[in-house]
Amino acid sequence: MKTSTRKWAISATGFINFELQFYKKNRMNIPYKRVLLKLSGESLMGAKGHGIDEQQLAAYASQIKEIVELGIQVGIVIGGGNIFRGLSGSAKGFDRVKGDQMGMLATVINSLALHSALESVQVKTHVLTAIRMEPIGEFYSKSKAIEALSKGEVVIISAGTGNPYFTTDTASALRAIEIEADAMLKGTRVDGIYTADPEKDPQATKFEKISYDEIYNMGLKIMDLTATTLCKENRMPIVVFDMDTPGNLKKVLTGQNIGTYVYQA
Repeated sequence: MKTSTRKWAISATGFINFELQFYKKNRMNIPYKRVLLKLSGESLMGAKGHGIDEQQLAAYASQIKEIVELGIQVGIVIGGGNIFRGLSGSAKGFDRVKGDQMGMLATVINSLALHSALESVQVKTHVLTAIRMEPIGEFYSKSKAIEALSKGEVVIISAGTGNPYFTTDTASALRAIEIEADAMLKGTRVDGIYTADPEKDPQATKFEKISYDEIYNMGLKIMDLTATTLCKENRMPIVVFDMDTPGNLKKVLTGQNIGTYVYQA
């Protein structure tokens, strides 16, 4: 096959794949093209109660694969609380900066674990780090992230913001804004935002939708204040949902009434 013919064939195949993804996405009326998914480190513990539960990791990878196959571009930020949390470390005598740096490294470990799980189910994945640590991952930049997303690769952005005193919720909000996501999805163990902690208060009621102003006025703690303010000021919607129920991620992204939708009024 001549070089020019080969190039045409590759280009045509890529175009056909794109058209198929576009057709599937619009046939199902999917409201999102690109999202930032925030996963908690604690959720990776699964039934083990510590470290990384391989079954939980595989379940997450399976859910993420489902939405990638719909043609949705996916960025991911994972916490590190299953390994080390900087704030709790400082309460036990660790220097806060050193503790937060340890927490950043914990997020890298979780990111590499998810990367491996996604690759094992044939999902092309790219790990970026907010702190230089090649060859573990490439140094993060907006252009690198968007380039990989545009190729259909899942992009896992690790090491928080690269700075102490910032949570992974804040890192998620920042990255969602930077990569121009349509929404930030906060996967938790709870199926949305409630008037109180539903695990402690059986009378707590769930919100289907709630504005940022209402969250402030009611003193609800869905994320830290910095993360919430970043999303509010940049009009970044958030969907809080239960990631631990298989299939929920796909339900959120196909417009089903799952979780709680947070918006700027």
